[in-house]
Amino acid sequence: MALTPATSLAFFCSMVLLLFVTVDAGGIAIYWGQNGYEGTLAETCATGSYDFVNIAFLPTFGNGQTPMINLAGHCDPYSNGCTGLSSDIKSCQAKGIKVMLSIGGGAGSYYLTSAEDAREVATYLWNNFLGGTSSSRPLGYSKRGKKVYLTAAPQCPFPDAWVGSALKTGLFDYVWVQFYNNPPCQYTSGSFGNLVDAWKQWTTDIPATKIFLGLPAAPAAAR
Repeated sequence: MALTPATSLAFFCSMVLLLFVTVDAGGIAIYWGQNGYEGTLAETCATGSYDFVNIAFLPTFGNGQTPMINLAGHCDPYSNGCTGLSSDIKSCQAKGIKVMLSIGGGAGSYYLTSAEDAREVATYLWNNFLGGTSSSRPLGYSKRGKKVYLTAAPQCPFPDAWVGSALKTGLFDYVWVQFYNNPPCQYTSGSFGNLVDAWKQWTTDIPATKIFLGLPAAPAAAR
């Protein structure tokens, strides 16, 4: 029997749920920070829809550059205009939502030239965004002793060209795999085979706490 668009979508949603259920689902994650119509961070968390919120992005770092966040129209980091997010972050965490800082992104100026360069970037991020101390706190928030999680967002072709070796270390807590804009391992009309095969490989071969099925929230998000 041929699937209509409606039944095909329903079947796809069922398949997504099945994939999550079979590996002890970790909840829904979302990126926040690049859409001026998405509301505030606190409002996003208040929907009750998400277990993880990735603040996106920090697209400038490495090669001697001072790491810098870019949250589109939400705030201006160059004038310390993002420090007000401190209360939003606390509001999210009070609801049990894990708030992450997403570094990199689809566009930006970032490149690590050496192991020492990577250490310097990591130290800066720790002191300015995480549990360290600094006179410059772009997000205006610091709480020592709070658990820090390490995540990655690779493409679904396996192994990932950029972080494939790193993911094998077992150091990552959460891995959000992008299963779209990648024909060899994404859903195509009427066929789940490539997606399911890729999902099995990721969940079998990568020793992360949880693997997430990364999908666009809307057609425009995949462009």
